Amino acid sequence: MRVLVCGGAGYIGSNMTAVLAAKGHEPIVFDNLSKGHKSAIGDTEFVKGDLADSRLLVETLEKYSIEAVMHFAAFIEVGESVQTPLRYYRNNLCCTENLLSAMETVGVEKLVFSSTAAVYGIPKNVPITENSPTEPINPYGQTKLAVERMCHYQSRTGKLAFASLRYFNTCGAGNNATIGEDHRPESHLIPLTIQAAMGKRSDIKIYGTDYDTPDGTCIRDYIHIDDLCRAHLLALNKLQTEREMIYNLGNGKGYSVREVIETVRKVMGKNFTVVEAERRPGDSPILTSDATKIRKELGWKIEKPQLEEMVSTAWEWHSKHPDGYPD
Repeated sequence: MRVLVCGGAGYIGSNMTAVLAAKGHEPIVFDNLSKGHKSAIGDTEFVKGDLADSRLLVETLEKYSIEAVMHFAAFIEVGESVQTPLRYYRNNLCCTENLLSAMETVGVEKLVFSSTAAVYGIPKNVPITENSPTEPINPYGQTKLAVERMCHYQSRTGKLAFASLRYFNTCGAGNNATIGEDHRPESHLIPLTIQAAMGKRSDIKIYGTDYDTPDGTCIRDYIHIDDLCRAHLLALNKLQTEREMIYNLGNGKGYSVREVIETVRKVMGKNFTVVEAERRPGDSPILTSDATKIRKELGWKIEKPQLEEMVSTAWEWHSKHPDGYPD
């Protein structure tokens, strides 16, 4: 299929673009490059544009005879969303309405949407299933949930078939460790710890060491980017027959902050400073997924479940790109 990859120059989008091409699809990347890196997508067909530009969206969908859309073009920082909520509602919600309207105008029905486990807020029970209450506690999670609901009602009109994939913690470098994670500023634990080990940061901080967990630090569910992208392909194919799908994407196993830090030490063979700090408001002790539904319904399997392999691919990419992408 000819697939428009919105936000395709970002971390997940660029990995997905490579996977689509490798599987015989024709990806066209649509990105404003506010967060992404054009060098991450090589010579893939590229349109520099913003989802706020309705006319360009319609023109692009028509010009390339797009058959399906994958949407990764969102702001993702929880703390930032609390500080600038209107910016998040504008980009994550209003711009997605523009995209859906353009798709309706042109007659493109298939959408795979990048959602988040943040829609669950602070869960009462773990692991989290798709039936767990959706009670987001920040604008980031709220905007993602609002998009899911918007897609639900649009699908009921018969003009949209969509899959919403709720990620837990995506990590690692994909495409044989050639496409890595380069957020600016960086906020994810694994690349932050790698940067500390490389001497690019003075330390790595642990926010809270007195949680009710085996080592006192928060436990999170990590999933390798390659496993994540394969789930998107399965969802895309299933949209041939299904109108609405919502799936968790996670490893199902949790790793603590200390385990991540020690794994980076082991993989890199380097020591670095670790600073223990106060808890951050809103952090849950344990967030792990139950991804049974997508395994049963789409046949998805985790191929890289071990934290060491996730960290190893991330380190391989960072070692070759110590300053990130050149642009």
